[in-house]
Amino acid sequence: MQTQVSLSSIGRLINGTHENPSSVLGPHRIDYRGESAIAVRSFLPDAHAAWIIDNASGTRRPMRKLHPGGFFEAICTTMATDQAAPVDACDRAGEDRGTKSTLTSSLTALTASPYRIQMTNRDGEMIDMPDPYAAPSILTDFDRYLIGEGRHHQLYERLGAQLRTVEGVKGVNFAVWAPNARSVQIVGDFNGWDGRSHVARGSDSGIWELFVPTAQAGDRYKFRLHDMNGHWVDKSDPVGFAAELPPLTASIVVDLTKHTWSDDEWMDSRRQWNPMHEPMNVYEVHLGSWQKGPGRTHGWLDYRDLAVRLTDYCKRMNFTHVELMPINEHPFTGSWGYQAVGYFAPTSRHGSPDDFMFFVDHLHQNGIGVIVDWVPAHFPKDSHGLAKFDGTPLYEHADVRQGEHPDWGTLIPNYGRNEVRNFFVANALFWLDKYHIDGLRVDAVASMLYLDYSREDGEWVPNEHGGRENLGAIDFLREFNMAVHEKYPGVVTAAEESTAWPGVSRPVHDGGLGFTYKWNMGWMNDSLRYFQNEPIHRQYHHNELTFSLIYAFTENFMLPLSHDEVVHGKGSLLSQMPGDMWQKFANLRLLYSYMWTHPGKNLLFMGCEFGMWNEWNHDDGPSWMLLDFETHRGVQQCVADLNKVVIENKALHDLDFSGDGFEWVDCMNNQDSVLVYLRKGLDDAPPVLVCCNFTPVVRQQYRVGVPKSGHWKEIFNSDSIAYGGSNQGNAPGLNTIGAGHHGRPDSIEITMPPLGVSIFRLESDSA
Repeated sequence: MQTQVSLSSIGRLINGTHENPSSVLGPHRIDYRGESAIAVRSFLPDAHAAWIIDNASGTRRPMRKLHPGGFFEAICTTMATDQAAPVDACDRAGEDRGTKSTLTSSLTALTASPYRIQMTNRDGEMIDMPDPYAAPSILTDFDRYLIGEGRHHQLYERLGAQLRTVEGVKGVNFAVWAPNARSVQIVGDFNGWDGRSHVARGSDSGIWELFVPTAQAGDRYKFRLHDMNGHWVDKSDPVGFAAELPPLTASIVVDLTKHTWSDDEWMDSRRQWNPMHEPMNVYEVHLGSWQKGPGRTHGWLDYRDLAVRLTDYCKRMNFTHVELMPINEHPFTGSWGYQAVGYFAPTSRHGSPDDFMFFVDHLHQNGIGVIVDWVPAHFPKDSHGLAKFDGTPLYEHADVRQGEHPDWGTLIPNYGRNEVRNFFVANALFWLDKYHIDGLRVDAVASMLYLDYSREDGEWVPNEHGGRENLGAIDFLREFNMAVHEKYPGVVTAAEESTAWPGVSRPVHDGGLGFTYKWNMGWMNDSLRYFQNEPIHRQYHHNELTFSLIYAFTENFMLPLSHDEVVHGKGSLLSQMPGDMWQKFANLRLLYSYMWTHPGKNLLFMGCEFGMWNEWNHDDGPSWMLLDFETHRGVQQCVADLNKVVIENKALHDLDFSGDGFEWVDCMNNQDSVLVYLRKGLDDAPPVLVCCNFTPVVRQQYRVGVPKSGHWKEIFNSDSIAYGGSNQGNAPGLNTIGAGHHGRPDSIEITMPPLGVSIFRLESDSA
């Protein structure tokens, strides 16, 4: 009996370079001696002998070994005969019966794979498994259409390593997009990292796919691509759900359904949550250095330990949310996660995906939201990652003027390509779906919006209209925001965007980019520059504080004092403050008090809440030992109380993004470096009066106009002795004096604390 498979095709199978192995392997209808038959073929390089096992009858039929490299075949004929007395119809090795017979299973049933393959290896071990090439594709025609259109928002349910049961047999379905590869092998623990027996099936959509019944959760794997240049390269799975601990780079098969979520109450309330009107006190955290654990790899704590510690700390400090610096898998720890390779994998530095689910779940159960940094602006050139994935610039632009960041040495996604745009939008939704994440902060948005970002003339390519706007990135950001807000009400998105691009936090239907919030980089730069001046010189820089209110309501702003302000030689926030030791701490408390009462949501980087002296180092983290000193404990308590004041007073969070929530009382007193303003809320919320003194001079009987007569309670004073201050203030409060001032019908006479802020709330209205 001669096989109908060419020797060349068999050779390519054995070499692992066959471009379409499913055209040869598995069950195939053929014409055999004038009759319809099924040829079942397998490539089993480690097999000494092989058989087909009929699942229905248990009949065992031998396969012929047609090539010493491990190519096996059995031909099974079909014809209508008496089913009560079926005859084995598979040709036996070396036997030509010269008669026609039938299978116990019909041709239709056989092509649906009601059989498995049994083999003995060279050690005599018997192995029983389904035929990988008999399994149907996990991808429907509609899946392929949506992927091609760039609109498959659940891409992560199809590509990557999907645990799957086929014909009652458990295994893993592997699928990867590599349209320009010549062939793709799946290699891993399940095949001894020899992919010749698991060459994926290609398709017109550019997706390579194969069901591997011997694979299981916990197995490491990679895609071995024979690229268009004829090179073999091992790539991590772009949609891999877990990865080895760096510097190892294999992806890991995981089951994302194991965790039983207990945050229903949080998730239900989040759908009704309005991010415009609720308080947000955000604590930015780098999980690798926030706290260390002795005896652990690099001191990294696991997600479960971090969940308990971070929850307890945030509750004590009255933070409403944590924002995690990127937790995607990244090869270089020193990138802080901003050069991601595993976009769908939480870093293994702190445990498994199940552990990270526990982390989010635990914080939710304790009323704390979880925001993560998300980086679709660039990716590194590491050989196992997305760079030249199939031998071509698949995810990035081919032209370095469009495809490479000159500042960071990283690659820029080709947002104009449907599949690439789909990859990133689906990735964003993945974190909201599988991990219940409450918000995504998008890094480096300015670098995405402008084609000439950090480039000189001649180093960038204009858009089709001759402009500098990156039209593909704009469309991508709008699609991302629309998808997030439509599918996950209550989830927030925030843009780190440092330019005057209009409408970053305005709805897409109004021409905006659709973000919930925009980081107010202008406020941050102006404020820090102002505070770095000696108090005696601040009168000449008064406008650096007042300027932010000119544009404060043009966007939905978040006020960030993030990790970027305490790295790269800038020093810590405390060390940036002028004056002697007492003034440095007073200035820091003053900065925070001014920030927390300014319109906008608040974000503070870890360690800043207690006034660390050194700038942040990702290897060491905050100096928690400083809390042995009263001065640092005072700053910490000040921040905790500011968070509480914002939460408890609607006037300080209800109308953060509306001019109706803010009113200057005195913004012109630059000579004394004083600012006085009112914050207001909805639903007859009592107004809050904020009085800021940016000099170390105590100002006694300082008269301030108020909108209503009555008792104004001092609800916060940054100069309190509890915070390490001089205790100059107005406790428990002041009554109005019946004389108008600052254009208001009444006034109070206060003691302005040195380098301090006093906050008053109207407690009783005499009107």
